[in-house]
Amino acid sequence: MKAVVYSRTGGPDVLQLVDREVPLVEAGEVRVRIAVSGVNPTDWKSRAGATANAGESTEVDPEQVPNQDGAGVVDDIGLGVTRFAIGDRVWVRDAAFQRPTGTAAEYTVLPDHLVNPLPDGVSFDIGASLGIPALTAHRALTAREAGPARLSPGSLVGTTVLVAGGAGAVGHAAIQLAVWAGATVITTVSSPEKAALAAAAGAQHVVNYRSEDVVERVQQLAPHGVEVVVEVNPLQNIADDIAVIARGGTIAIYVSGEPDEVPIPARASMTKNVRVQFVLTYTTSEVEKGNAVAAVTAAAAAGALDVGDESGLPLTRFTLADTADAHAAVEGGAVGKVLIDVASL
Repeated sequence: MKAVVYSRTGGPDVLQLVDREVPLVEAGEVRVRIAVSGVNPTDWKSRAGATANAGESTEVDPEQVPNQDGAGVVDDIGLGVTRFAIGDRVWVRDAAFQRPTGTAAEYTVLPDHLVNPLPDGVSFDIGASLGIPALTAHRALTAREAGPARLSPGSLVGTTVLVAGGAGAVGHAAIQLAVWAGATVITTVSSPEKAALAAAAGAQHVVNYRSEDVVERVQQLAPHGVEVVVEVNPLQNIADDIAVIARGGTIAIYVSGEPDEVPIPARASMTKNVRVQFVLTYTTSEVEKGNAVAAVTAAAAAGALDVGDESGLPLTRFTLADTADAHAAVEGGAVGKVLIDVASL
């Protein structure tokens, strides 16, 4: 089979296309033939060694196949696996988290709990776009103490959500999931072009933070405050978030940059009994992850997590041989979703 691997951390040039034996399955495992692999910021950061010894190239042993997310069909199953049959359409999550079996390969073998049924009518493109963005968004939207543990139609009726960066992959998924669950969604963007994308995703109100006063505009739209903030840039936005949050509200933070220290206005936060919840989908509890997978799969089946220009998430495509270029595109801030076409299934 063809696979992309790296044996040292570094830039996109460390990624190499190689030939490998098709991996065998063991008990409790599923082999998936990958149709489409999704690329997220976490993928290039792991490849670059951004989480340890930043800036230094270090050896990776065993060599790593990158990319957490993907979709395809079940090709083989191990002893004890009863959830799947050969030929089932699936999406996978956390494929390369603490294991060398990412989705930038024609086949990957994973524990069966990391493999999820892809509903009928849901494309491989959607399946490869779910994992990191949608699971992160679900946890952010359900971090509020008084909110639902699992999103479903109507579960956020009466709730106003503020999504920072509505044109990003996590922001896009947060808008879609919140609208599916019945929330009123306000989102911030940096340009008219991104405003159009956020509106296409379903946001009822879009605020351009470069030309509008965010606090003033959000307070006009939500005089009693927003119950949930999905935040990706806390260093820049935390004071505004606290200004617009409702009493007892939650600011859920998924950090896409590197602000290791975020000053938080303590007195204003105390006055409103604000909860600040940091989110990393890899390490959420099994209950939280199970709720997220179930809700995301249901939302996809309902057509609530569509991708493409008309849904506010433009797709940029690469071949498996051009995985390095795909990583470079995400690292360079490509708008929308970057996908790698692995096989035609």
